[in-house]
Amino acid sequence: MPEVRTIFLSDIHLGTRACQAGRLLDFLREYEAQTLYLVGDIVDFWAMSRGIHWSTAQNTVVQKLLKRARHGAAVILIPGNHDEALREYHGSHFGDVRVVQEAIHTTADGRRFLLVHGDEFDQVTRYHRWLAVLGDRAYEFLVLLNTVIAWARRRLRLAGYWSLAGYAKRKVKSAVSFIYDFEEAVAHSVRQRGLDGVICGHIHAAAIKDIGGIQYVNCGDWVDSCTAIVEHPDGRLELIEWGKARRGTEAVPEPEAKEEEAAEAQQPLPIAARQAPPGPPRRTLAGQTGAAA
Repeated sequence: MPEVRTIFLSDIHLGTRACQAGRLLDFLREYEAQTLYLVGDIVDFWAMSRGIHWSTAQNTVVQKLLKRARHGAAVILIPGNHDEALREYHGSHFGDVRVVQEAIHTTADGRRFLLVHGDEFDQVTRYHRWLAVLGDRAYEFLVLLNTVIAWARRRLRLAGYWSLAGYAKRKVKSAVSFIYDFEEAVAHSVRQRGLDGVICGHIHAAAIKDIGGIQYVNCGDWVDSCTAIVEHPDGRLELIEWGKARRGTEAVPEPEAKEEEAAEAQQPLPIAARQAPPGPPRRTLAGQTGAAA
């Protein structure tokens, strides 16, 4: 099992059919860390207001995260726009998981990173909510089409994996322009705060890059690409593309782990988590400052 100092995950979108909980369980079995950041859109309340899909694998993901927190790991949740109802609980704990608005993470080599989900830098999400919801539904439709495409490719015995959602995100000009503008806005804000970099999510585009002397890091997602960021003991950050590493596997728990994980999946969620509102919540001020880790 690789030894890493910190794990950063974002955009898991629990509560939806598109969530690749099985692959996330596979990743969590491989990587342990004393600090785990959940960088927003972990539970998708927007989608759950239209219909809830909560599988055994998704419940097991929650239980594994809670188990790590109980066993001494620092598990820190920074809500995003799809689970922004949890922003009202910043400073609270959900089953030993700490909820904050944002955090400052210092790597082993002394660099200071701002941790935010990133929706506060998305002009569409902030000022045109109806358009954000429409875009969310369109992306959800593309992701669901991926399952049909994957089934057809298996039937045709075609090797590899091809993602319609990922293709659209990379090739559509407006999407590429939006990603570039988002990254520049985030880097500009971090530069003004005198920090070395930022680790965020939101746009489902994993990356580690330098933008004008600021290290921009995006965790990606567990809907399409299945990516995560890990910090090694020397402070080096690495992008783990688990989707590419496990393209041939089914998104279900490994056979040898089924018995243990099935038992975990039967555990009830914490009362506070069960009471969280399942619909799109009220807006909060984008500039509100939270606790620092």
